[in-house]
Amino acid sequence: MLKKILIANRGEIAVRVIRAARELGITTVAVYSELDRNAMHVRLADEAYALGGQTAAESYLNTERILEAIQQSGADAVHPGYGFFSENADFARAITAMGVAFIGPPPAAIDEMGDKVSSRKAALRGGCPIVPGTTEFVKSVDEISAFGAEFGYPLAIKAAFGGGGRGMKVVRSAEEVQEAMDSAQRESKAFFGRDEIYIERYLTWPRHVEVQIVGDQHGNLVWVSTRDCSAQRRHQKLIEEAPAHALAPGIEDQMGEAAIKAAKAVGYHNAGTVEFIYQDGEFFFLEMNTRLQVEHPVTEVVTGIDLVEWQIRVASGEPLPMSQEQVAAARHGHGIEVRINAENPAGGKFLPSPGTISKLITPHGFGVRFDAGYQSGDTVSQYYDNLIGKLVVWGKDRPTAIARTIRALEEMVVEGVATTIPADLAILLHPDFQAMQHSTKWVEEKLDLSGVAAPAAPPRADGDDAADGPLVQRNTTVEVNGKRFDVKLWVPEQAAFSTAGPAKAAKKPARAASAGSAVGGSGNVEVPMQGTIVKVLVAVGDAVEAGQAVVVLEAMKMENQITAEKAGTVKEIKVKAGDTVGAGDIVVVIA
Repeated sequence: MLKKILIANRGEIAVRVIRAARELGITTVAVYSELDRNAMHVRLADEAYALGGQTAAESYLNTERILEAIQQSGADAVHPGYGFFSENADFARAITAMGVAFIGPPPAAIDEMGDKVSSRKAALRGGCPIVPGTTEFVKSVDEISAFGAEFGYPLAIKAAFGGGGRGMKVVRSAEEVQEAMDSAQRESKAFFGRDEIYIERYLTWPRHVEVQIVGDQHGNLVWVSTRDCSAQRRHQKLIEEAPAHALAPGIEDQMGEAAIKAAKAVGYHNAGTVEFIYQDGEFFFLEMNTRLQVEHPVTEVVTGIDLVEWQIRVASGEPLPMSQEQVAAARHGHGIEVRINAENPAGGKFLPSPGTISKLITPHGFGVRFDAGYQSGDTVSQYYDNLIGKLVVWGKDRPTAIARTIRALEEMVVEGVATTIPADLAILLHPDFQAMQHSTKWVEEKLDLSGVAAPAAPPRADGDDAADGPLVQRNTTVEVNGKRFDVKLWVPEQAAFSTAGPAKAAKKPARAASAGSAVGGSGNVEVPMQGTIVKVLVAVGDAVEAGQAVVVLEAMKMENQITAEKAGTVKEIKVKAGDTVGAGDIVVVIA
């Protein structure tokens, strides 16, 4: 069994791995950026090492610094989580070259399946039907336009080395190709470090069904369960279910068998997910995620299998603890997982909502689990993914699971940032969802979120600075040569409890997020959230229409078009590409 695991990740997944390792008696090592100095995963780990930097590129994607942390800590294994380096074959090779176990698949499998183009070839080799599209990287607008002319629109531009909807753009006409291609490559580069893309036909009303597989290093492979992940926005999942409900007879077993064939085609071991598109009784291979998925807990609750424990055991060289027949017999009931993201769903826009969580109260009760990466007082940064946590619910059947999930969501309290909870409730309560009549397009095309309002601004923490008083114990942290240590201090009592700084320091009340704000039609276009300007779309003197995009803002690794609320002429541009802006900052003035 492995002795010491470094988790090369952050947030909820780092917490999840730390807990699983601790239950196995394994020492855990966290790494952290400057912004994550006191994050939950850092607080829970046995040891923690500073990476420096703020952005993902400066910290969690800094290969050299992570390799140094592995050496400093003496870890004999690395768990990559999901995102960041989880599907980076070069990182896996660098780890194994150090004599350290990589808790994931072999690098060759990551190479073939991590690249969405070669994965399509592997799927064909394994006997999986694929969606019509390219089997080579697309490098020009002309190639995309030619594909659209042959197969028709809409089509999807996708990140070849990505997943989770990052870097994916839907193109509905030839006029949109250039802008969509540029945006897809920017997002892909920002989130995955590479900007290669490919294209495929975009199905009109599909369901997204995936199969969880696990393999050991002795040639054994099992498929654990299917999951339906059709409730999405911006091609990213909101709600997942296990098993996939209301499939045509025999389809689930066929998908499971196809997933095993695809995995065997690349010599796969450890945990992975084969994703399919399902429509009109047919399924097509979409991609394979060569890592643990965000939604893995919903499979765990219907099988009783700890997938992270299995990952660790497989990486230690142990055989799978269950056969395919035993896994099938273990499946029971229905599971639902709801991702709680720091996003404002008002009007169906799902705009990022970074900030400090002033209060977080999670639900409890029979069949309810909450996997979180944050606690009250923690800050959700614009520089990272905005997943706060995952509500995972089990029920004896689907109606029970839905009712229990609704109850749990209604109990949950999150203050300080907007969340997707109002949209989640709208989905779960809708007759289409309950009748399993939704698709991956349903949230954005059919679900009415016009009545969802932005949360009220939290009350400002007024008052004087801390005064002298009785001394109380306070815990804090220091770094010595890049290693984190917990220390105790004795400070005045009021000082110890006057650290609700973010609310007190707020200079103006929170504004309702929108795709662009020009207060009272004044022509001052404000950004609704903190982020980085990646592109300015207008120039001084340009005539603009109401609703026209004027800048592109990146927040939490997603691009958002900020629009004008009135027609007029651009009088002033206050930003340029690369500038960091805060909520309420004026970026363009329209006369």
